[in-house]
Amino acid sequence: MDAELDALKNALDHQRHHVIGVLEGLSEEGLRRPVLPSGWSCLALLRHLTVDVERFWFLGVIAGDPDVTGQFTAGAEAHWYVPEGMSAEQVFADYRAAITAANGVLAATALDQEPTAWPVEFWPTWRLPDVRRILIHVLTEVACHSGHLDAARELIDGTTWLGGNPYAG
Repeated sequence: MDAELDALKNALDHQRHHVIGVLEGLSEEGLRRPVLPSGWSCLALLRHLTVDVERFWFLGVIAGDPDVTGQFTAGAEAHWYVPEGMSAEQVFADYRAAITAANGVLAATALDQEPTAWPVEFWPTWRLPDVRRILIHVLTEVACHSGHLDAARELIDGTTWLGGNPYAG
């Protein structure tokens, strides 16, 4: 892995760890409780990160996995919900599995590689030209959502998760 890819992946892994860490210890009820007027819950946001971020960008766009690209249709909805009957434990396991699969895609690609598939149905005039920009886009989205989870967690039970000192070694 080259130094730039390693730096970007390490930053993404830090944000992924933050997402899981901020939710640790929250009850199933707390994970499913919406706290903002838009109505999403922490568990629903984790599901969104699994399906619409990790799987969509890495397996779908970068790798061109037909099981994912088959979902590239105009009007497709984001997965800001947890399917009925899916436990919190399953949502977390699915997120971890999506990260593992995404890391496998990253290990097999170069930063300058063009995406294998692009969802023109979603974005006919916008395009990320290579893995580097896709990885930066995903890193930004995961970091933004980890901040959302920080705020939601604090509203649910007052807990803050700062993840330690970011300036320590």
